Amino acid sequence: MKSGYWKLVQLLQILKAKEDGQDLVEYALVVALVGLGGFAGIESLAQAILTFFGGVISTINSNFS
Repeated sequence: MKSGYWKLVQLLQILKAKEDGQDLVEYALVVALVGLGGFAGIESLAQAILTFFGGVISTINSNFS
């Protein structure tokens, strides 16, 4: 019974030391964070563009009416 326990302990230590999938998870988290930041930035940029062109249209309408 002890040999099975120690084999399990050794297996868990080996799995703990491996970092094969860790890089992939880190890259996925970075991509998700960049995507969320880009989405938030695009939304505020779109609002600023709409506000700018709304002001331009308002100025044109007031000057040519």
